Amino acid sequence: MKEKILISACLTGENCRYDGKNCLKKDILALSKYYDMIPICPEVSGGMKTPRFPSEIKNGSVINAKGKDVTDFYHDGAYWASSIVRIYNIKLAILKEKSPSCGVHFIHSGNFDGKVIEGKGITTQRLEKLGVKVINEEEALDLLKELESKETK
Repeated sequence: MKEKILISACLTGENCRYDGKNCLKKDILALSKYYDMIPICPEVSGGMKTPRFPSEIKNGSVINAKGKDVTDFYHDGAYWASSIVRIYNIKLAILKEKSPSCGVHFIHSGNFDGKVIEGKGITTQRLEKLGVKVINEEEALDLLKELESKETK
């Protein structure tokens, strides 16, 4: 039986982003040869609709473009993701960079100005506290290359 990993649903082609679109990374789907991938969108799991207003983290809270505090939705989504991690003993998650939920190394500035700053999304923070290794989509492609090269040896 293959190890289970968590992956941002938008990376698998699910139209769950704030704008109703996805961020399909077809190459990442090749990781299903090595892992059972469990897609999750913490924002949808936390009760948000698709599409929805974009949100950014500012001063520890998540605020949408209309100025509404939506932090609780993000914490609820992180809770669901952590529940899946516990149920399936997940050790690895591939999450969407720059997202207020899933950002691994970077998030938007909180000013809705298109700028990106160092930081972690709400779900990423929670999963890392549980000991999950969280990587972004580019690092997932590196992992795929590494696994494929081991297979050819």
